[in-house]
Amino acid sequence: MTDLVLALDVTDPERAVAVATACAPHLDAIKVGYPLALRSGLSIARELGRLGLPLAADFKVADIPDTNRLIAEAVFSAGFHAVICHGFCGEDSVLACVETAHDHGGMCLVVAEMSHPGALTFFSAGVPERIARMAVSLGADGIIAPATRPERVRALRTIVGGRAIWSPGVGVQGGDPKVIASLVDGIIVGRQIYQAADPAAAAAALGPLRR
Repeated sequence: MTDLVLALDVTDPERAVAVATACAPHLDAIKVGYPLALRSGLSIARELGRLGLPLAADFKVADIPDTNRLIAEAVFSAGFHAVICHGFCGEDSVLACVETAHDHGGMCLVVAEMSHPGALTFFSAGVPERIARMAVSLGADGIIAPATRPERVRALRTIVGGRAIWSPGVGVQGGDPKVIASLVDGIIVGRQIYQAADPAAAAAALGPLRR
């Protein structure tokens, strides 16, 4: 079964918690990015943690190793279970996130390729493959790969093997869960759920598509 990960990019903390609470029975994890974290602070992890679901900090950490380590320490100390970092900063920067995650018993996922059209400007010509190989060599728990380009997910799967692939871009960006679900370990869905008139029903509707 493919996990359903809610991208909770709701900027009002109270509404974010309400949406997450309503959807929780249909979710396998919640991903918190900058839109919510910058409004609520990292304390949002404590509130969402009451739902009993794994929480991923999608901060796409991309700095020098020491800064990456400090960010990752803050993330896990706040109660998150996973951190997402960029791979283009190089091995030492990624390793700082991987090591910190594992020190806390958590996960680190590395962005190999993004889902929006502009990503192809630089995430091309073999770059995602190089990032995926690096993620494997450093012991990362998995990668992020685009639901909007299933053929790229297939190519990256041959590199990462059984490590996790979470795939954003389902729904509003055009990624089809019926196509991508069998290729990945987690589909990341945001606006299709939290902008729906009934977020819980929108999350529930994705259930049969990911089995």
